[in-house]
Amino acid sequence: MKKNILIYGLIIGITLCINMITHVNMMYGDTNYKGNDVVGYTTMVVLFSLIYFGVRNYRNKNLDGFISYGKAFKIGALIALVGSILYVVVSMFYYYLFVPDFIDVYTSYILESTAQADLQAKTEEMANFKEMSKNPLFVILITYFEVLPIGLVVALTSALILKKKKNHKFENQRKKNEENENNNISNICR
Repeated sequence: MKKNILIYGLIIGITLCINMITHVNMMYGDTNYKGNDVVGYTTMVVLFSLIYFGVRNYRNKNLDGFISYGKAFKIGALIALVGSILYVVVSMFYYYLFVPDFIDVYTSYILESTAQADLQAKTEEMANFKEMSKNPLFVILITYFEVLPIGLVVALTSALILKKKKNHKFENQRKKNEENENNNISNICR
């Protein structure tokens, strides 16, 4: 189980990091850059859909095709957590080492795209956000909040789709049928 969680979590985390670094560099390099939240969150949902494949892989290879909702959600949530941890760690290093002025660039980007009527309120909001961003704990929490909830929703959905309990009554009947079939075959062979 740990191997599955690590493999799928690391794939998700690495891909999220590449996506984040690409978008931050695009924002820095192109003054006309227009971000799109819908595309960003859709990308995250698509990346986190690997949770489905991680849970399904574990279910089919280790549990003979059967898994409870709780176990499926646990595996999915842990995959999401591993991916999110990697994303947060890389984001923190990238933020503090490579783009320490990110909050200023981001604030300018937001204010340029704000309507004139909302500019005063948005300026105050961004000033408060900049002040809160001086606290690394706040930055960590905000960064987790960007990705982890999406991963947990995908884990919940995947668990609902993939749950499959063993039907013991069916299993017992199948075993009896196999025994009868084996007896019939051995009787024919005599």
